[in-house]
Amino acid sequence: MPARTTGHFTFANWEERTISPSEASPQLAHASVTNTFVGGITAAETTCEYTIVYVSEKTGTFTGMELLAGSLDGREGSFAVEERGSFDADGSVHCTFEVVPGSGSGDLATLSGTGSFTAKQGEPTVPYAFDYNLN
Repeated sequence: MPARTTGHFTFANWEERTISPSEASPQLAHASVTNTFVGGITAAETTCEYTIVYVSEKTGTFTGMELLAGSLDGREGSFAVEERGSFDADGSVHCTFEVVPGSGSGDLATLSGTGSFTAKQGEPTVPYAFDYNLN
């Protein structure tokens, strides 16, 4: 039975650049993001890289990889997650993520799991839920 943990994260930095020609549609972009997690996952200044497809100015999809170093429910280590999501014209971002197999270190060496979050435009923190196993 997986364990569940929750918390929230905040964006510490977001640097985005368009990588497709300006007249192209859809638009392709890249974002380098730094987040800070608190709660079950505690990780300051994570490293996250997103590839984003803007179908319109306010809608699209993204994939990303994020490296979290810190602790998970008191166990020290690091792990990477693969993220997939979409964003809507109302400013909502929906994302699911999964631990990259074999990416855990320290007390998290055997970590596997999945999680999700929904971000709302204008809210300073984003709640997450994460279901995991340490086998």
